[in-house]
Amino acid sequence: MNDLFDDDANAPRLLPLGAQALLLRGFALAQAGELLRCINQVAQQAPWRHMVTPGGKAMSVAMTGCGPLCWVSDSQGYRYADRDPLSGQPWPAMPAALAQLAQAAAQQAGFADFTPDACLVNRYAPGARMSLHQDRDERDLTAPIVSISLGLPAIFLWGGATRGAPAQRVPLRHGDVVVWGGVDRLRYHGVLAVAPGMHPATEDCRINLTLRKAL
Repeated sequence: MNDLFDDDANAPRLLPLGAQALLLRGFALAQAGELLRCINQVAQQAPWRHMVTPGGKAMSVAMTGCGPLCWVSDSQGYRYADRDPLSGQPWPAMPAALAQLAQAAAQQAGFADFTPDACLVNRYAPGARMSLHQDRDERDLTAPIVSISLGLPAIFLWGGATRGAPAQRVPLRHGDVVVWGGVDRLRYHGVLAVAPGMHPATEDCRINLTLRKAL
């Protein structure tokens, strides 16, 4: 795996990761407090949980979500559902602040007509990670994914069209946003294990929001 850049402090504010993929450094900083308040409200209605893969393994990342749909995983497979499987109730409504920030970031990356209908929220405790994968449970596999990082830093793995392709290591900090779609939509990606630490906004965890158009 190759480091995309070594000196994160001197990184450009807008960093192309591909033909239709862009890192917007610090794009969510001004709204970070409001975003975290929204996430806390969502988690009160749909508590954090460690979903299980179809193979029966619990994910290290805790999850919740909001919007008309949310991604779920269990013994039946990966899919979007309109109800929280824990409560049987509809997922919490997507807060306007989340949708508006995602739309603004998508527009910066060249996706002017993005309207998210699903928001998956991941909470990474130290040691939690996400293996290389593709997001391919959505109907339109060219519509962008908007990924917002809050709290502890992480190393985002930005791979290629196959799982075995070399992956770049992209440092992500509080307030960074990554957008990818179009020809880059099915690039493999993941997150290395989050290192121990404390952040004034989230304490001992990293929060990641991924907003998608599922239908």
